[in-house]
Amino acid sequence: MKPIKVAMIGVGNCASSLVQGVAYYRQNNSSQGLIHDKIGGYGAGDVEFVLGIDVDARKVGKDIAEAIFAQPNNTKVFQQDVPLTGNKVIMGKVSDGVAAHMTTVGDKGFIVANDTESDAADIIKAIRDSGAEVLINFLPVGSQEATEFYMECALEAGVAVVNCMPVFIASRPEWEAKFRAKNLPIIGDDIKAQVGATIVHRVLSSLFAARGVTVERTYQLNTGGNTDFMNMLDRQRLGSKKESKTEAVQAMLAQRLADENIHVGPSDYVPWQKDNKLCFLRLEGLQWGNVPMDLELRLSVEDSPNSAACVMDALRCAKVALERGEGGALIGPSAYFCKHPPQQFNDNLAAQMVDEYISETPLAAE
Repeated sequence: MKPIKVAMIGVGNCASSLVQGVAYYRQNNSSQGLIHDKIGGYGAGDVEFVLGIDVDARKVGKDIAEAIFAQPNNTKVFQQDVPLTGNKVIMGKVSDGVAAHMTTVGDKGFIVANDTESDAADIIKAIRDSGAEVLINFLPVGSQEATEFYMECALEAGVAVVNCMPVFIASRPEWEAKFRAKNLPIIGDDIKAQVGATIVHRVLSSLFAARGVTVERTYQLNTGGNTDFMNMLDRQRLGSKKESKTEAVQAMLAQRLADENIHVGPSDYVPWQKDNKLCFLRLEGLQWGNVPMDLELRLSVEDSPNSAACVMDALRCAKVALERGEGGALIGPSAYFCKHPPQQFNDNLAAQMVDEYISETPLAAE
C-alpha cells in the first residue's frame, strides 16, 4: 500500500514523538503500544512525512527528521535512527502562534526565524506540491488566529485535518460545515493522550457515577517542563484549553458541577520536568447515607509520546474517510481521540463507534 502522506503544522515535541514512532514501527514488527494495529489496512509505519511548517530558526530549512531533535524540543528520544525524509520544514506564519514571553527565554523558548513569513498562497502551494493528504495541527495552545489561517489553507489545498489542539474547529458548526462542503474529513478538537490526565479523570468520574457515588468537587492539576507548559504561563491563552479539558470531565459526571466545584487545567511550568507531565487528581464524593469519601491519584507520563498513539489512529481514520469520499467531522473518531469533539460520548461507546467505523462491514449493519 502507498504510505499516507502527512504534513504537520508545528514541529515540536508532539511531532517528534510521532515521527520517531513511525520509524520505530517500521523497524519493529510489533503492535505493542498501539490502540489499533491496522486501520484501513494501514499500519503505524505506513506514514510518510512530506511537509513540516514551523517558525523557529533552529527548525526552518532542516529535514523533518533533523528538525524533530532541534531545540527547544525536549521529549524522550526512544528512536535514535530516524532516516532523513528528503522533505524540509518551511517557514510558516507567526500570527498568534508564538506567545510574546516565549521569545525572551533563550534556548528554552522560540527563536523566530528571520525568513519571510509565508502567506496563504505560499502555504497552499506547499501543501499541494508536497502531495499531503492529511494535515496535523500541532500549534501551541492559544493560537486562535494562526489555527484559523491554516484551516483556511487546508480547505483550499484539499486535505483532511487532524486538529490536535484546543482551538475549536471540528466542534464549531460553522467550521465543520466548511469541511463538509468541501467533502474533506476533520477529526478534532484537542487530542487526548493514550493514558493521560483527561482520560483517567473521565474514567474515574464514570466509575463514581456507575457506583452511585455523587461527585461533589473535583480538581485536576498538571505540571510539566516542555514548551506547552511554558506557553501556558500566559493565562490569557488558556481559555479554550480549560474549557476543553473541563467539558471532557463534566460530560462523564452524573450531575454537572458548578464552576466553583471543578478545576481542570494546567497549573505550572517546572523546567526540569522537561516533557514529563505530572497530574494530581482529586474527587470528593458522597456514598451511601451521604457518607463522604475522596480519591486522590498521581499520574506521571511522558507527555508527547502519550498522545502519539491517538494521533496515529486519528490520521489513519482521516485517510480512510478520504478513500470513502466522506467529509465533515468524523463523529466517532473525534469522540474517542479528542477532548472537545462535536458530540461527547462515554469512552466505551466512543471506542465501539471507532471499531464500527474502521471495520469493513459496519457493526450497525450486522
